[in-house]
Amino acid sequence: MRRSLVLTDETSRHPFRATLPPNVKADLLDIPAESLWRLTAEDVRGFATTYVAVTAAVLVFIF
Repeated sequence: MRRSLVLTDETSRHPFRATLPPNVKADLLDIPAESLWRLTAEDVRGFATTYVAVTAAVLVFIF
């Protein structure tokens, strides 16, 4: 029985995803690009928390 040296799935677009077994790829969800660029309340809260923490750390370092 001859087998090719590369055991990949040609329908996958990314080299890492091509090497995954079919049972793992079945659980992966394709996220549309539009939903990745939406700004949520959690994003704003995370930015504000980081901004306040860095500002406080800089002020403590200066004083």
